[in-house]
Amino acid sequence: MSHAFILRDETILCRQTPHGWWPMQVELPQLNNDTGLSHETQPAYQVGRVTLLESLAPTQWLVNDDSRQNKDSLVEVNANAFTSKATLAMTYDYAIAHHVTLPKILENAELESCGLTSNNKEKNTLGNDECAFIAYRLLITQLLFALSDQLSQAIQLLRWQADTQFCSRCAAPVVHANHGERAMVCPVCRLRQYPRVQPCIITAITRPNPQTGAMQILLAHHHRYGQQKTPQQALQYGLIAGFVEVGESLEHAVVREVAEEVNISLKDIRYVSSQPWPFPSNLMLGFRAAYAGGDIVIQEDELSHADFFDLTNLPKIPFKGSIAYALIAQIAHEQGISL
Repeated sequence: MSHAFILRDETILCRQTPHGWWPMQVELPQLNNDTGLSHETQPAYQVGRVTLLESLAPTQWLVNDDSRQNKDSLVEVNANAFTSKATLAMTYDYAIAHHVTLPKILENAELESCGLTSNNKEKNTLGNDECAFIAYRLLITQLLFALSDQLSQAIQLLRWQADTQFCSRCAAPVVHANHGERAMVCPVCRLRQYPRVQPCIITAITRPNPQTGAMQILLAHHHRYGQQKTPQQALQYGLIAGFVEVGESLEHAVVREVAEEVNISLKDIRYVSSQPWPFPSNLMLGFRAAYAGGDIVIQEDELSHADFFDLTNLPKIPFKGSIAYALIAQIAHEQGISL
């Protein structure tokens, strides 16, 4: 019997549990009414339906205590339900068209009437087993690494399918490739179009406080984070990040982006880790570096403020589950500070 995650844009069909929302896998019917084929024998790759790659690291399915996932996660939820070698994902429209039985789904107005503004169980007034489409950004703070990455993969692939309906060379309508290959093929000129990944660097820059010697980190308020609407509202700050340009190395991208956005120079640049990020289809490549010199001059069309902050006195930072939070938390942990 096959099961599938159901997605609608950047939201995932979830079930309410005592610990918050959790992605659910819907059981698929044995036969497809359009093709007569079982879901097990259908092509693995169709428009609106994809088979997701498994995590290559089994430990990613374990709950641990690092900065992207801690003991506050849903440790009571049975992770074995998500450890299949490959799992399906499909759009809500595909599920409806192929007669997949779905549970009753709460709509946004119903969620808002219940006061749901986050995946925090204390704020949730819904009963258990309610189902709704929940934004990936709200789920990522508690998901197992591999499950988070699979859902990120699903969002990116299903969006790419929807955006790749015509040949970019001759404009003819395209079809999905046979044999499960992730490609859209032009039947006229045979051009094959594959999913694109956009590499982005994100950098945590540190220095000792010039007066006290305490470790500091460079944080910036980006215009996309929004402006302060009330005196009580805290502005969110993040790390310096940007896209890798054609013809440059990752290290060069780090140096260039930092110089462009805050006008300082770096030393001791080193790679730390990466994270797939489906907004829209990025691979975030995390780096750390030490401040080498220069006065901060912000790129005003990108940032409204940037400065070095003591790790003991940080402003509002990106949410747990993001690589930005993980980089900041790693540095804080090295200094004996818990975020």
